Amino acid sequence: MLAVDTGVVEEWLSEFKTLPEASISKYATNLKDKTALISSLYKVIQEPQSELLEPVCHQLFEFYRSGEEQLLRFTLQFLPELMWCYLAVSASRDLQSSGCIEALLLGVYNLEIVDKEGHNKVLSFTIPSLSKPSVYHEPSSIGSMALTEGALSQHGLSRVVYSGPHPQREMLTAQNRFEVLTFLLLCYNAALSYMPAMSLQSLCQISSRICVCGYPRQQVRKYKGVNSRIPVSSEFMVQMLTGIYYAL
Repeated sequence: MLAVDTGVVEEWLSEFKTLPEASISKYATNLKDKTALISSLYKVIQEPQSELLEPVCHQLFEFYRSGEEQLLRFTLQFLPELMWCYLAVSASRDLQSSGCIEALLLGVYNLEIVDKEGHNKVLSFTIPSLSKPSVYHEPSSIGSMALTEGALSQHGLSRVVYSGPHPQREMLTAQNRFEVLTFLLLCYNAALSYMPAMSLQSLCQISSRICVCGYPRQQVRKYKGVNSRIPVSSEFMVQMLTGIYYAL
């Protein structure tokens, strides 16, 4: 990591600590345009042994729990890179070097599973029915004798799927790791339209790495960092593919 990147990050760390309460909103609005800072923060996250990693993770968590929406999104943009670094370190079984990243991921997760009153959230998703028109189709244009409007209307009841409540976690284990990471990726995907291009590129890159690490086709790819396979859950894969689809 270059000295200029270190200087930019150190200035950012000290700047927020001395910021008056009345200036936080304006500071948060301008933060997204500081491309040099954002690039330097990515470099810090990508170096697990960096001395700046712990204070950076701490400040990103402070941003997230501040309640300021722009600061929350600023932290959220680094979520794919943080998850990749955690998975890469887990694959190498050197979990001690990812302690601050794990703490940040857990902190964001535990904040997101509760509402402002501290009650556990239950997310609901309505599954659309083919018998109802949408931006993608008209029931009458499906064109199958087996799927007439009359037949479809018999199956027209909307289905609502619920997610949650999710339990609080004090640490990441092999058993709960992908439950937490999947929920975090769901939160990231919900804010995908606000994410800058660098964050979307990071999402696509880490997804590509997960899919090639440890497989023969990795030999023809540029990425050589992790050589062992990184198993993921099917739920995590669904969220990853959802994010890639909308990012592209």
